[in-house]
Amino acid sequence: MGQAGRQARVARPAAGARLPNPRLTGLGSGLFCTVVMFLLGCLDALLFDASMTTYGVLFVPVCVLTALWVREGDLLTAPVVLPIAFTLGLFPVADGKAGVLGRLVGVFTGLATQAGWLYGGTLAAWVIVLVRRVSRVRSRRRT
Repeated sequence: MGQAGRQARVARPAAGARLPNPRLTGLGSGLFCTVVMFLLGCLDALLFDASMTTYGVLFVPVCVLTALWVREGDLLTAPVVLPIAFTLGLFPVADGKAGVLGRLVGVFTGLATQAGWLYGGTLAAWVIVLVRRVSRVRSRRRT
């Protein structure tokens, strides 16, 4: 086979295809968003003095990325694992000056006061997942 045959097989990415496009399993998406939210919670506690609003704002892009990066077969797991990740990421941010019980009270207070961010991010993930699912079903029906 000549040089032209070898060059034809090499797939070159398009100019706009430089963003990462991983496909996470259901477990992988759960681990991804949980680890990222915990690290963002730690970063928020260090840099922004445990600002709950900053934590909530950082939660929304994690929701979008999780919904975009999950595999087609595991689409419905993304919105389910996001509230769990939000809760686990609250531990470094929550007020917990009185030990373990104080930390738990801080997490529950954070869940109550930041419910808007939790619901908003989860709703964004549900919308993305449902749009991806509908487009998948439509493309299957065409073929």
